[in-house]
Amino acid sequence: MPDSYGGQTTQVYLTGYSYWDNTPPGSAQIARPVIHNRAGGTGTYEDPVTLAVGHVKNGGRSTMDFQAGTRFYIERIRKYAIVEDLCGDGNNPQDGPCHSGYNGHPWIDIYVGGRHSDKTFTTSCMYRITGLQNAIINPSPGLPVSPGELAASGCQVF
Repeated sequence: MPDSYGGQTTQVYLTGYSYWDNTPPGSAQIARPVIHNRAGGTGTYEDPVTLAVGHVKNGGRSTMDFQAGTRFYIERIRKYAIVEDLCGDGNNPQDGPCHSGYNGHPWIDIYVGGRHSDKTFTTSCMYRITGLQNAIINPSPGLPVSPGELAASGCQVF
């Protein structure tokens, strides 16, 4: 159902990925750059955080569950995010949870950063935001934002 912020409100299963568990580990490389050359973003409408989504491989090509450039607003963390990366590795990513979803909900994986944080702290931060979240797909600007890298804030939730 459309909401007053121009998009579609839905529940998603949100997880996080970091500098330390990205592919390849210890990097901020992304597969489908739109705004950023590397995973990042502050979470504002103008600088949304990189988001990875599931995909299906067929004949060497990947079809993403959400098109690159699709924006989300995740209410609980007060961040805008943009699809710029793929979630799920290997020859059959469609067999993994990123594509199949979680209990009927789309699975999205937000970049939490962590390059300047301890790997254990960053992992703990990712667990803090994991779960079903309200999100707006293709939101308008103007929603409340808590800007900054998620890991730097300890993955603050509201």
